[in-house]
Amino acid sequence: MTPGRFPPRVRIAPSPTGAPHVGTAYVALFNRTFAKKHGGQFILRIEDTDRTRSTRESEDAIYRALRWLGLDWDEGPDVGGPCAPYRQSERSAIYADHARMLLDNGTAYRCFCTAERLEELRAFQRAAKRPPGYDGLCRKIPKDESDRRATAAEPFVIRLRIPDDGATAFDDLLRGRIEIANKDVDDQVLMKSDGFPTYHLANVVDDKLMGITHVMRAEEWIPSTPKHLLLYRAFGWEPPVFCHLPLLRNQDKSKISKRKNPTSLEWYQEQGYLPAALLNFLALMGWTTNDNTEIFSVDRMLEEFAPETITTSSPVFDLTKLDWLNGEYIRALATDALTDKLIAFYAERGRTLDRALMLRIVPLVRERLKKLVEFDEMTQFFFTDAITIDLAEFDAAKKLTPDQRKQALTAALAVVRGTTPFTKDAMEAPMKAALESLGFKMGDFFMCLRIAITGKRATPPLLESMEVLGQDVCVRRIEAALRLLG
Repeated sequence: MTPGRFPPRVRIAPSPTGAPHVGTAYVALFNRTFAKKHGGQFILRIEDTDRTRSTRESEDAIYRALRWLGLDWDEGPDVGGPCAPYRQSERSAIYADHARMLLDNGTAYRCFCTAERLEELRAFQRAAKRPPGYDGLCRKIPKDESDRRATAAEPFVIRLRIPDDGATAFDDLLRGRIEIANKDVDDQVLMKSDGFPTYHLANVVDDKLMGITHVMRAEEWIPSTPKHLLLYRAFGWEPPVFCHLPLLRNQDKSKISKRKNPTSLEWYQEQGYLPAALLNFLALMGWTTNDNTEIFSVDRMLEEFAPETITTSSPVFDLTKLDWLNGEYIRALATDALTDKLIAFYAERGRTLDRALMLRIVPLVRERLKKLVEFDEMTQFFFTDAITIDLAEFDAAKKLTPDQRKQALTAALAVVRGTTPFTKDAMEAPMKAALESLGFKMGDFFMCLRIAITGKRATPPLLESMEVLGQDVCVRRIEAALRLLG
């Protein structure tokens, strides 16, 4: 059994400083699954103490993106809860009170060093090839002098007093015993000179006051965990159980970044990834089913999930794998369901699609679709009266001369004009007979016809597409192609 208090209370705490990050959804999935598995609560907290970068627009985008994925929460700024407020900018007085508690018990101190002095210190450390960090100058200031300078309105920050020796250790749920020497931990700033807390103080205070039992977060926070544990100790509080999830990584094993992979959840929504497929993919980044099945639902994950089974390897965020997975989810949809998803997807982008026509087109492209956004590129020729053909496209019929290409289209035009009813099945035999009479290669013959009908070399099945377009449209397009060929 996983250690810690049960039922669990877990949280995610994104910063509203930009587009909602795919890593937020990844961490949210594991937290929410753990909470639901054990009848606990999943909390959304907004860490908006960065006043220069945080925006309400970004916060709203976080809500929309997580709800699009179905990662709903039990408590949060927009739904309320017993631990409100859940927006850190509305909890400033709470943090100030707790910072004073630390000053009073001597586990924190005021630091009056100016920005210029700190920059000089960093420059010296770089030149001396020393690790960066505060040198503890203000730790030596007597309390009465510190109080006097603060009363005189001299600017200061509040720093955590890290022990000079020893180490801080903890048992990570996935990684076992982790121990970090205190000499390698900086005297962390807890309160900035503007009176706002840093992540570290707000994080610990909020987790305690909101009853968080398990902190499941990315492994990049492991070096900060001693600071948090020392804060718990300074307050006399019992810490939660820590579980550091593997980082999402690029192909070169670097941390996932927008320079090498799309990181915005809005991008995945715009591309037409299905929420179930993206959640399946994110789950595979750190976990799999008991039988190593790659395609599984959130419900199955909920049944089999245990945090101890999360992998600690470095998962590669492979878009090719995601495209494959999304294609599998698309093909698993019934035609009606996929049609409705496509209609809704394009309606959100201001385009209205006729459902009756869509029901005829969707079966022709479903096997090729990897993302909903690809539907437009594959099917544009269905939705326009006239297509534009690049004459160079006909070069794809490599074995045919320009005159032979015209012969192929002339023969195809005769078949199209004479086929009744105008169906794929009715066209097959006469098209084959026309091809045999000319003695051309099948690929070259139909390539000429494909380009004339669609303007493209790669399309959905040709004769089926022609049936959907109708006889009159196909006649007009072949005639236009013949005129283009001279």
